[in-house]
Amino acid sequence: MEQHLVSEKALRCQEYMEREADVRHHTFEEENYQYELLAAGDPRALEVFDSGQRASDRRAGKVSEDPIRNTKYLTVVSIATACRAAMRAGLDSKRAYAASDLYIRKMDLLETQPEIRALSRDAFAFYLKEVQTLEKKRTFSRPIAQCLDYIYNHLHQPISLQDLADLTDLNPSYLSTLFREEMGLTVSDYIMSKKMEAARNMLKYTSETYAEISAVLNFSSQSHFIRAFKKYNGETPKQYREKNYRLSGN
Repeated sequence: MEQHLVSEKALRCQEYMEREADVRHHTFEEENYQYELLAAGDPRALEVFDSGQRASDRRAGKVSEDPIRNTKYLTVVSIATACRAAMRAGLDSKRAYAASDLYIRKMDLLETQPEIRALSRDAFAFYLKEVQTLEKKRTFSRPIAQCLDYIYNHLHQPISLQDLADLTDLNPSYLSTLFREEMGLTVSDYIMSKKMEAARNMLKYTSETYAEISAVLNFSSQSHFIRAFKKYNGETPKQYREKNYRLSGN
């Protein structure tokens, strides 16, 4: 039988000690949520990351007896995962890996947990911003790039064609035509597609109610949200959540 450096006995002992100490790691789904938001360019990714950092003392894994080294090891994993999430979204691999290497080298010189955590957050924010700017770099005109940036950062607020026209100093009718030519969608359809992307993530990774999701995404009512979700996804929010809900223990 093949032998491994980590024995079954040691593994069972570690599981027992963590259970006795009431240590609960983040589930895979909880951790993956922030990286899916990152890959989607969703501004809430940083909020979820911050929430996870606040809970990390209690729920992060213990991979070293030395607290500083432990935080560094976990930060390497966080940076590497954010790097790969950004590449899945289309970030150039050379740029993504170069940033990862630079952040990890800088972290290696740090000596306190607050410094390491601040660097970890900065790395996550860097990759999120890179993803958010990807679409603007794909041969879009300046007005459309401005619109995409505005939509990313105001998705959970009312967004009108007039708002975008005011932002870009263009006639609403002309902007509407330009947006459709460059994006292949109307402004309203593009905004709705981004709302649906956010809704799927919330249904998949959070326990928020349909009413709460509806309010966060600025639908006029819960029934409006449900109708729109079914139209764009071919199933109701309830059906989608029943098949895809991933937060264990709920």
